[in-house]
Amino acid sequence: MHSAIEFHEVSKRYPAGLLGRSALAALSGVSFQVEPGQVFGLLGPNRAGKTTLVKILLSLCRPSAGRVQRLGRPVHDRRTLSRVGYMHESQAFPRYLTASGLLNYYGALTLVPDSDLKARVQQLLDLVGLTDRAQEPIARFSKGMIQRLGLAQALLNDPDLLVLDEPTEGLDLAGRCLVLDVIAEQRRRGRTVLLVSHVLTEVERLCDSVAVLVQGRLIHTGSLRALTGDPATGGTRSLEQALQDLYEKAA
Repeated sequence: MHSAIEFHEVSKRYPAGLLGRSALAALSGVSFQVEPGQVFGLLGPNRAGKTTLVKILLSLCRPSAGRVQRLGRPVHDRRTLSRVGYMHESQAFPRYLTASGLLNYYGALTLVPDSDLKARVQQLLDLVGLTDRAQEPIARFSKGMIQRLGLAQALLNDPDLLVLDEPTEGLDLAGRCLVLDVIAEQRRRGRTVLLVSHVLTEVERLCDSVAVLVQGRLIHTGSLRALTGDPATGGTRSLEQALQDLYEKAA
């Protein structure tokens, strides 16, 4: 069986300096795989390269070097995008649309059959607790409601690969529990989740494996248990402490 995600020696450089004559390295030789059915955490401090990696995975930009596969196909094969769901950390939905109208619009974009779309939209509005606000314009929504709508949008096409970028940002306790339940359900169904999060308690609770980036370099990849094991004592340590140790070594 092919990997759900594969990065092999991936680098990305952006033009920098006067007239773009120098280059800024956002990623340098990053390699890891995500197996089907895993919840995989992508960790690292700000400006580590996580967003660039996600953009490459979603065909929003191209790597400068290396090879990337998505759901068993080269990342430039955009046909696999119909099997991917993505939730951005800061949604920018058209504010004049209603929640229902937005989901119908994105359903068409992601090739959900017309015969299934109406029922799917209703199911997801129920799931995220927005049924009673379905006909209201998004301009009236709070940050948390927009996040809930973003989760529904990411699930519209019943994706094989779900990419979540800080999905609990701005959510209350009930909203956070909803997101965690959705991720657990995706795993139960054998779907793959790539989770980008700074909330380490969520990563510890959900992720099977993680990759850790610092300044565009991969400094660790493997099971969460391998990361939190304490080589000095043979016991375990918190994910926060494990990451601090990694960051100090990488400095």
